[in-house]
Amino acid sequence: MIDKTSQKKHIVIIGGGFGGLNAAKMLSKNSKLSITLIDQTNHHLFQPLLYQVATAALSPSDIAMPIREIFRDLSNVTTLMGVVVSIHKKEKYVLLENNQKIQFDALIVSVGTRHSYFGKDDWENFAPGLKTLQDAVHIRETILASFELAERSNDKAAQQKYLSFIVIGGGPTGVEMAGAIAEIAHQSLRKNFRKIDPSHAKIYLVEGGAQLLAGYPSHFAKRAQLDLQKMGVTVLLDKKVSDIKFDSVLCGEELLTAHNIVWAAGNQASALLKTLDEPLDKQGRVIVESDLSIKDEPNIFVIGDAACVLNKLSKPLPAVAPVAVQQGKYVGKIILKNIVKEKRKAFVYVDRGMMAVIGKYKALVLSGPFRSAGFIAWLGWSFVHIFFLIGYRTKLFVFSQWAFYFFHGQRNIRLLFKALETKSEKL
Repeated sequence: MIDKTSQKKHIVIIGGGFGGLNAAKMLSKNSKLSITLIDQTNHHLFQPLLYQVATAALSPSDIAMPIREIFRDLSNVTTLMGVVVSIHKKEKYVLLENNQKIQFDALIVSVGTRHSYFGKDDWENFAPGLKTLQDAVHIRETILASFELAERSNDKAAQQKYLSFIVIGGGPTGVEMAGAIAEIAHQSLRKNFRKIDPSHAKIYLVEGGAQLLAGYPSHFAKRAQLDLQKMGVTVLLDKKVSDIKFDSVLCGEELLTAHNIVWAAGNQASALLKTLDEPLDKQGRVIVESDLSIKDEPNIFVIGDAACVLNKLSKPLPAVAPVAVQQGKYVGKIILKNIVKEKRKAFVYVDRGMMAVIGKYKALVLSGPFRSAGFIAWLGWSFVHIFFLIGYRTKLFVFSQWAFYFFHGQRNIRLLFKALETKSEKL
């Protein structure tokens, strides 16, 4: 068992995402605090750009940074790579997968989410989601390999199957993925092949609701739909997916066939949260109190995608990076200033707007009275994302990649590292 460090107050943070990272930075300002940050990977991931790794625009190192590097100059922050399997709130320790116990005086739980297939977990074998770098690299290789498989096939029907892509879910991730795949086919791979024409690729975006981007005003959603259609994406609305096979998706009575299927339709919170033995919402998130702590445990906080926090309209806050960032700083200040439960002000999310990118020169920005779509919105989206990336090297690399793409329309991260293989029903 790792004991609390000498006389210092020991804070354990589970999760090195936006919430955990910002909480740790805030707490590190007090040298009398000892902070241990635990994550199952060794890197902080800038998830908003994960789809660009999946579509060959950026490399994994462009959007991720080792957590140890981030905190190398902060001696009161210790980083551990490990998987927390249970939280023991009464005994005040967390248990790692190797049975190592780590005690805490205060705990911040900031674990992310995984894909939810609404009880159809076998669908994951045929329709991978996009949450980790491993997910992104797998999807990227599947997409690129499909064009290679089509090129070497002499069967027209097989070629078309390889050149067909289905993205399920019309939220920001689904819209971004569909637009990026269209750009790969129509721009980046142009003139790369001799037997096939990549621009003949069929890209389907399937959404179960009445519009894309459900949280956006309807006229902006329609603008996104029109932009996607101009890029060659077939948008299917009000289509509930009833079955997924290794090479097909059943939407009501319509059967779509494709070698590539990507899931962007649902999320589920980490199963670790169940070990807190607290009320959970339908997505498995902890229903926290107004100060983001759990009932009867004022020094245990749940933030980010793991927490269900209601806004003024009694609706849960969205699972987006700005929410996690603000919550991490908020909880960090509470612990830093040692504010007792009775004197804590309720957490209030300051909504600075929403952004979604559809493709090159095409984006949507809603921030207060500012509403924009098209090129200006795309520039705003680009600068905001570069600004929030961690590290000057990362900012420089992403900027240079985007500048090259801006002028040449090329996606440079197109290397395949494994032999070609076709999907099988035995998966």
